Amino acid sequence: MTLPTRDDVLPIIQLAITPVILMSSIGAVLLSMTNRMGRVVDRTRTLAGQIRENENPAEREHLVGQLQVMFRRAKLLRLAMTMSTLSVFVSGLLVMVIFISALTRAEMSAFILVLFVVSISFLLFGLATFIRDVFLSLTALKREVDRALLPPK
Repeated sequence: MTLPTRDDVLPIIQLAITPVILMSSIGAVLLSMTNRMGRVVDRTRTLAGQIRENENPAEREHLVGQLQVMFRRAKLLRLAMTMSTLSVFVSGLLVMVIFISALTRAEMSAFILVLFVVSISFLLFGLATFIRDVFLSLTALKREVDRALLPPK
């Protein structure tokens, strides 16, 4: 087997750049999701501690509602992070298949297309789930606002 020349390798690298850029971009989104998950986990632990210490039934009920929202958010974020990570994984496979296809001169265009569509599908599903978390976070915020606006007892 002869080694490919520079003229053979450069177009391959150019083809592989798109999935690499996609991987980098998803990494930035994952960082945002991870930070958000950390805040949800911290808030959940705080709420759980407040529930354990609080004996006022009305206050406990409010805190339990908040805790339930936080748990739903954590599950959504876990799903969003999983889908986004799978997108990065499939993009990595895509880069490898592009190189293997070019180096072996094997016809893999259908497989390359499938990997790209799968990667983008995982990304879109992850982003949709992330948006769902953003909207769900407003549920917890609305509960706090509504509670703060109640007339004092």
